[in-house]
Amino acid sequence: MRPVEAFTIPEAGLLRLVTAGSVDDGKSTLIGRLLYDSKGIFEDQLAALENVSRRRGKGELDLSLLTDGLQAEREQGITIDVAYRYFATPRRRFIIADSPGHEQYTRNMVTAASTASAAVVLVDARRGILTQTRRHSFIASLLGIRHVVFAVNKMDLVEFSEARFAELRQQLEELASSLGLPHARCVPLSALLGDNVVERSESMPWYEGPALLELLETVDDSLDLEALPLRFPVQTVVRPRAGLASEDRWHDFRGYGGRLDSGIVRVGDPVAVLPSGLTARVSGIHTHEGPVALARARQSVMLLLDEALDVSRGDLLSHVGAQPRVATEFSANLCWLASSPLDRRRRLLLKHTTKTVRVSVASLDYRVDVNNLERHAAPETLAMNDVGAVQLRVTQPLALDAYGQNRFTGSFILIDEATNATVAAGMVLDA
Repeated sequence: MRPVEAFTIPEAGLLRLVTAGSVDDGKSTLIGRLLYDSKGIFEDQLAALENVSRRRGKGELDLSLLTDGLQAEREQGITIDVAYRYFATPRRRFIIADSPGHEQYTRNMVTAASTASAAVVLVDARRGILTQTRRHSFIASLLGIRHVVFAVNKMDLVEFSEARFAELRQQLEELASSLGLPHARCVPLSALLGDNVVERSESMPWYEGPALLELLETVDDSLDLEALPLRFPVQTVVRPRAGLASEDRWHDFRGYGGRLDSGIVRVGDPVAVLPSGLTARVSGIHTHEGPVALARARQSVMLLLDEALDVSRGDLLSHVGAQPRVATEFSANLCWLASSPLDRRRRLLLKHTTKTVRVSVASLDYRVDVNNLERHAAPETLAMNDVGAVQLRVTQPLALDAYGQNRFTGSFILIDEATNATVAAGMVLDA
């Protein structure tokens, strides 16, 4: 039977976004308003919300409680953990990660933003750009989030002033430019009253742009992964189990299972196996539905090669002539997640795609003060929530792309070998 091209379910309708802002900027209220006004709340959730609002003496619904789910958060009136919420409109589906605003929870925002394609950074119209605004915008740029919406909230408390919004918009555009954020927009709104959240506000007729939801529905988050070079980390080597088949054709069968992180692969393509550098041609592509002639980014497939090469879990297949860098030492940005500071004598593991190797920190180049974005050269260590540039040395070669070129093969985590706890998230700088 002649193989056919694989069918891929499109994901263009789903937008993953993260919200961030200072304490009391109204993040949780904004998300609650989005859910409430877009009819994204179930009846039992609404009933529970009404009960809690009454117990807290609120005369109206406290929409912030839709995301502030932990008891400690409700008691303190702040967001501590990352809360994920799903809702949909006729035009798009959304997954919102509501991240904490306080500096001590920077690591939580890094976690929330790591899979996001867009970020909504709240700014209090009265207080303007704060330290947290700069920190959250920096983290968004660090993690390669291309679309950032600055939601200038509480416009009702500045009498919906056009002049105040124009002043803040200029400052925010300068901040976005300094951080290299390519697609930054500003929207004036009132999360409490619903102005410019789901529908355009009659109180701000001078604003001619879209409401926040309308803007998010039209954000083009399509990163053309298929246009990037082929990156296929091998997850497993597939061999028929003994006794299941006795035909001669199974004797030499060996397939390599995994997911295409980027690119397209076709039967007959020449590929290189990294880090060894050995080459072969793709002789077959299999999915759960059978053989296909072509596979695309995000698909999980099994590849067959026309040569009997030594390929195992952790190896990476790429097209010949478009290979990533293979290195045992490289520079990277680290966000330190552990409560105990970085100790260079500590035994650490580095997990990159499907490969885990031992790693050591060869040097600490600088630490970024996430509050004012200043760099402090040659720090002694990195503490929890710190971001810094380091030189890493691994015991086995890795196939690396710079994070700015490919988020999949340019990212990794560090693991404490003794406790198996994740202690840092990293982004490759110099591949």
